Amino acid sequence: MSLGPALIPVASSSDLEARAKRESEEKQQSELLVGLAAHTRKRWTTMRDHKQKDIEPRLIETARARNMEYSPTKLAEIQAQGGSELFMGIVSTKCRTATAWLRDTLLGTGSDKPWSIEATPVPEVPPELIDRLQGIMQQNLQQYYELGGEAIDEMGLKKLAADMKDVAMREMKFEADKRVDRMEKKMEDQLLEGGFVKALFEFTNDIATYPYAVLKGPVPRKRKTLKWDGAELVTKEIVRDEWERVDPYKLYWAPWGDDIQNMPVIEVHHLTREDVEAMIGVEGYDEASVRALLSDFGIGGFDWLDREDSEFEALEGKDFDEANSDLIAAVQLWDSIPGKLLLEWGLDEKDIDDAQLSYPCEVWMVDNIVIKAVLNYDPIGRKPYYVSSFEKVPGRLDGNGVSDLCMDAQNMCNAAARALANNMGISSGPQVGVNVSRLPAGEDITQMFPWKIWQFQQSEYGDASQPINFFQPQSNAQELMAVFDRFMGIADEITGIPKYMTGQHVPGAGRTSSGLSMLISNAGKSIKQVISNIDHDVLNPMLERQYQRNLRYSQDPELIGDVQIIARGATSLVVKEAEATRKTEFLRLVLESPVAQQIVGLPGTAELLRDLAGNLNTNIDRLVPTREEVQKQQDIAAQQQQEQMMMQMQQQQMQQAQGQAPANLQEDGTEMGGRQDNNFSPKPNGK
Repeated sequence: MSLGPALIPVASSSDLEARAKRESEEKQQSELLVGLAAHTRKRWTTMRDHKQKDIEPRLIETARARNMEYSPTKLAEIQAQGGSELFMGIVSTKCRTATAWLRDTLLGTGSDKPWSIEATPVPEVPPELIDRLQGIMQQNLQQYYELGGEAIDEMGLKKLAADMKDVAMREMKFEADKRVDRMEKKMEDQLLEGGFVKALFEFTNDIATYPYAVLKGPVPRKRKTLKWDGAELVTKEIVRDEWERVDPYKLYWAPWGDDIQNMPVIEVHHLTREDVEAMIGVEGYDEASVRALLSDFGIGGFDWLDREDSEFEALEGKDFDEANSDLIAAVQLWDSIPGKLLLEWGLDEKDIDDAQLSYPCEVWMVDNIVIKAVLNYDPIGRKPYYVSSFEKVPGRLDGNGVSDLCMDAQNMCNAAARALANNMGISSGPQVGVNVSRLPAGEDITQMFPWKIWQFQQSEYGDASQPINFFQPQSNAQELMAVFDRFMGIADEITGIPKYMTGQHVPGAGRTSSGLSMLISNAGKSIKQVISNIDHDVLNPMLERQYQRNLRYSQDPELIGDVQIIARGATSLVVKEAEATRKTEFLRLVLESPVAQQIVGLPGTAELLRDLAGNLNTNIDRLVPTREEVQKQQDIAAQQQQEQMMMQMQQQQMQQAQGQAPANLQEDGTEMGGRQDNNFSPKPNGK
């Protein structure tokens, strides 16, 4: 019995792989991908040669200094001379202190987060808000005329318009601040979920150790996560913005540039098989090329880069062997390519508005195979990289880290420490000289101990000299210690990280708490410069970019506001501390002054209390009601009081109509309790 033709064709895995390879080869032969591959290869060669010549030696040297290791050449020289191989980890101590110092300032959360955003002095608000404000001004003017207001001349109209404009500007600023506050909370949530805290944690270690540190983001990635659907945890795929630290060794740039946004950049990725599998079905990646890559995974993983094995990888405890089949290398190029070339390579004309202009592109390539080629997703072509240094060097992208600054001082301290150890060993006891011609046969002269008996024989040549001589080598410990201390002080000066920041005792001014506080305050000036570098190079552009991404893609109209923002970065911590002090002083003035209480009112006082309670790390709504809630309570209380007064007046009128005195008056017209009403006169002589 025939079952008929199969409804679903079945293909073996080998057939699928062969088909993927054919499709990939056909696409890779297109003019566009051939041109992109050649362009990417050229960029990679230029950047690789530049980094291996000028930058990699510095990275390796700073990594060794942080790891407290001598270079192979220096270690061979020390071993050839003999003696101590002591290494004093001054660079490691300074880097550790600088990292802890930066993390104390930068890694805040909640009210202590090291950044904030605010609207510009003249904010731009949505058109509907402007229409609403104009309607309010027209309504006020109409009410003025309805209440019998006189006609207003030209000068009066100008003054009225100016007053209304001031009111509108205050309303616009208030509305913009509310929207920016909502956006700030949203951005804080995005940063926490996207791994920004972990990335910044690792970034602070890099900026103290290496000539430069790199932070990357926001990068949209598809992730699997567990979500509660009301009954159980279910697995869902979400797209979220993420941030990560980039290994300084894996970022390459053009030798002619000094701004990461104005030059080509390449990041090298070491991909696992799971990383490549995750590219399937993701927009922008060529699925046929990705599947062809999976079929040949592990073949020629790194050798196509034509790059020698680096000591830097060994210093990091990693081994990227070419024979390792668990990883492959990919380059990610960010570059601006002329539209003419893109058209010649076969890009669709609708994507190129002007062939004379350059267009920012992102290209991924593995073993000369382009697996992704798209236009930069940022509307103004920005790259998602932020680079900064502990000490900036004008005209260079890389600067100086703590390792660079105190490298020479550490070398001198190491030389002094090795000489000190050798000298202390030599001068720790007497040296002995023995005339071996006076020793009897079989006498052992390699050991010396208390109460040892030495045997000598008569010299055959009439030698009258002493058969054994003791002498004490000179100790240079004091001079060597002075040299060591001197260069330790130099290391403090050139890094701006004094030893008392690690808790060491400081003589002189540091003996008192006030003197030590003054020293710490002065030392903080150098670290503030580093924080300013991070603000300018990393936090400010990153926050601005994330703000604009939310404006582009957010579906919440309450978040839309002024695009131009001011990101104060880590310096906002100092500003917030000063603001909190002024707010506390103002609240004290309001609570102690009756006149100030009348001016500010109960709603204003509640607003001050809520603002200050925001620093208590608690639920503010359980402590202080909002300004609107306080105003509502006041309105209700005023309405109840008015209703009571109306009832009393009605009761008095009814009693007067019946010929009775009001309930609160005595027969003589005075109030109960001795008070007299203004409408009644007291009787003379109490009669």
